[in-house]
Amino acid sequence: MTTSALFQGLVLGLGMIIPIGAQNSYLLSQGIKRNHHFLAATICMLCDVLLIGIGIFGGGKLIASSEWLMLFIGWGGVSFLVVYALMSFKSVYANQYTVTTHVATANSRKKIIGTTFAVTLLNPHVYLDTVMILGSVGGTFAGNEKLAFAIGTVLASVLWFYSLAFGAAKLAPLLGKPQIQRVVDALVGAIMLLVAYALLMTLM
Repeated sequence: MTTSALFQGLVLGLGMIIPIGAQNSYLLSQGIKRNHHFLAATICMLCDVLLIGIGIFGGGKLIASSEWLMLFIGWGGVSFLVVYALMSFKSVYANQYTVTTHVATANSRKKIIGTTFAVTLLNPHVYLDTVMILGSVGGTFAGNEKLAFAIGTVLASVLWFYSLAFGAAKLAPLLGKPQIQRVVDALVGAIMLLVAYALLMTLM
């Protein structure tokens, strides 16, 4: 039964993580630039592990019961996503792209760390997927099965985020071309605005 619970956690975890959103779009763009993409993937994964653990082991009800906390996260997320989208569209408009030969720096690492945390933790959908949905399903298990389910969801995060970062970096010679970078920035900006709009509708 523990194997079944682990498999359920893996499949449901992938189902929650894979759909394109703000987090995946951001990680994809960093992978293409080869700009601390594995660091960004690690932060995404660790945040997921923490939030899934909180949800499965009882913290979901506490977060859900705090209306002001969810409102704060929601409006913060909308603001951040709109600003990030405008930055992406500004890059598209400026069209000052070159073939990507990015050399990561310490300053860019600090920026990546801050932005990755923001993209992850200021998005209420992350809490819905990890704490609420995965937490609720995980809460139906007990003992070793609950632990197996949690491990399955963690494996889903590890597999997806590192695969996305690795795949984007590998395809960087193709995706790093100026015309492709411009399209990617436009898509990232559009996705950020769509996610911001969806969040705004939940807050109205």
